[in-house]
Amino acid sequence: MLDFFTIFSKGGLVLWCFQGVRGPAATAPVNALIRSVLLQERGGNNSFTHEALTLKYKLDNQFELVFVVGFQKILTLTYVDKLIDDVHKEFRDKYRNEFQQKGALGLLNGTFDFKDDFMRLLRDAEESSKVRAPTVMKTFEQSLKSQKTVKCMIETRGEKPKEKVKNKKNKGSKKDGTEAVAVPSKASAGDKQLSAAGDKEELTKDEILQKNREEFFRRHMKAGEKSRSPKPDAQKEKGKKPRVWDLGNSNAKVLDYSNSATNGSAEACPVEEFDPDMALGDKNREPGRLYDLEYESDDEAEEEKIVQNPSKPSVKKGGLGGMFGMLKGLVGSKSLTREDMDPVLEKMKDHLIAKNVAAEIAVQLCESVAKKLEGKVMGTFTTVTSTVKQALQEALVQILQPQRRVDVLRDVMDAQRHRRPYVVTFCGVNGVGKSTNLAKISFWLIENGFSVLIAACDTFRAGAVEQLRTHTRRLNALHPPESHGGRTMVQLYEKGYGKDAAGIAMEAISYARNQGFDVVLVDTAGRMQDNAPLMTALAKLIAVNAPDLVLFVGEALVGNEAVDQLVKFNKALADHSMAQTPRLIDGIVLTKFDTIDDKVGAAISMTYITSKPIVFVGTGQTYCDLRSLNAKAVVAALMKA
Repeated sequence: MLDFFTIFSKGGLVLWCFQGVRGPAATAPVNALIRSVLLQERGGNNSFTHEALTLKYKLDNQFELVFVVGFQKILTLTYVDKLIDDVHKEFRDKYRNEFQQKGALGLLNGTFDFKDDFMRLLRDAEESSKVRAPTVMKTFEQSLKSQKTVKCMIETRGEKPKEKVKNKKNKGSKKDGTEAVAVPSKASAGDKQLSAAGDKEELTKDEILQKNREEFFRRHMKAGEKSRSPKPDAQKEKGKKPRVWDLGNSNAKVLDYSNSATNGSAEACPVEEFDPDMALGDKNREPGRLYDLEYESDDEAEEEKIVQNPSKPSVKKGGLGGMFGMLKGLVGSKSLTREDMDPVLEKMKDHLIAKNVAAEIAVQLCESVAKKLEGKVMGTFTTVTSTVKQALQEALVQILQPQRRVDVLRDVMDAQRHRRPYVVTFCGVNGVGKSTNLAKISFWLIENGFSVLIAACDTFRAGAVEQLRTHTRRLNALHPPESHGGRTMVQLYEKGYGKDAAGIAMEAISYARNQGFDVVLVDTAGRMQDNAPLMTALAKLIAVNAPDLVLFVGEALVGNEAVDQLVKFNKALADHSMAQTPRLIDGIVLTKFDTIDDKVGAAISMTYITSKPIVFVGTGQTYCDLRSLNAKAVVAALMKA
């Protein structure tokens, strides 16, 4: 039983609709399909699930039409694919002249009486599914097991399978041939030993070879020891002298930092001396501004060269360009087929995988582009390669542009009006740079005038608290309280190691609310996505403290692993949450972007699999090496040959 079937244009005009059951209209699920799939260029799979419904769709790129059918997802309707193909073909053929002659006016003023045709096609599709005979289980006589005899299935203890014995015989024959030339005397010695043993025990060829090898190595080692003569000058001094380092200190008390009085006390910690220019990097930057990623493609470089020397191209454009443009308008057009696009799409898929896009995502992207272009009219002088490449670029830009933009500064100011701190939680696997990029984001927030409290909730990794303490000292040195009216802009809240991370985060948020901090940045321990106990602890931390923003920190070096990490992190947060609507990842921090050159595929994989925006991009080691994502720059790097 179908819930609905609708036909509408890509401009949003509903041409015809069929309502199969009484209930809510098809508006909500179709709008969800448009927002989540069609506008986001995620057409690799022709099926979409919305609440209790499954939607299947088909695109007509020649007339810009969309055919959508919806049914309950608990049902298994085998005729839906045939039905949507038949309806697509019937509707096109019936109203082809109206679309071609009147164009957009035909859609606005036309009347599409398609109910009788649809009911006929629906009956035919249902009947065709019933005609198919159900699959019958094979009888025992038809199976391969019935052809085996009882004797071949009996295994005697100690007997080896025939194939393995043959392989061993072949290996033994090769070894016999190679070693018979090198050591003929040993083989004869082995034969004598066998004859002396008599009927006591028969040895296999492999065991004989093993004994011969051991005997050979034993004699060889004895001969080597006899040939060596002891050297009188090589007498070593007894005992072991400790190594003395040039910059070391022999006084152990100076190196002892285990005094409990200084642990966690900001006043007792000595002020660290460092070069501010090294920590800041670019001196000409604008304080508080988050710059976009920059990338210059080869096309832009070629355009600059053409602009610098415009004399020669202008002659060609005046002579042949106008004529080609005229011919392009006069000569007939061609519609793209799947056979035309397959070779180009295969090359594009390999190119994306080489650029670090996950293989599964690359296949879905190429499938989406194929569905978008199939049947589309193409100009005669426009190549298939350029058309497919242009469509793929548009799809990639659309994927990188988020459905919901995360504006951290606006959200922090909104939290200030409600007199509460804005809480951000960082999570991710081990070694991706959570603490380092947390410090960069702290510096960016401080430069925009917000005070920050860092919650050290990584109570597992050795040195995690000390790392954050060092960052806190450096940030306070760059922005001392004297420059902000005596207000300390960044503080560290820590309770040492081995404590409950969720409890520390709760105490830090309460402390920030009482002390008037604007932002709380919660650092968590790195954990692998397959570690169930640690993922449960992370879900507990997020569920208990309800942060305003949950950021997944991932490195740009990964390929297929990015998909696995994000899917399992989201799944763990959903499974271990007690709420009806569990809190999932809200955004992504992409780190180590300066190490990958033009292999930027991880950005595509992460945004495609989660539909979440990349909020920050880490591009270096200084506090200023933080960027916002520029979708066009990433796509330009991705499409570079």
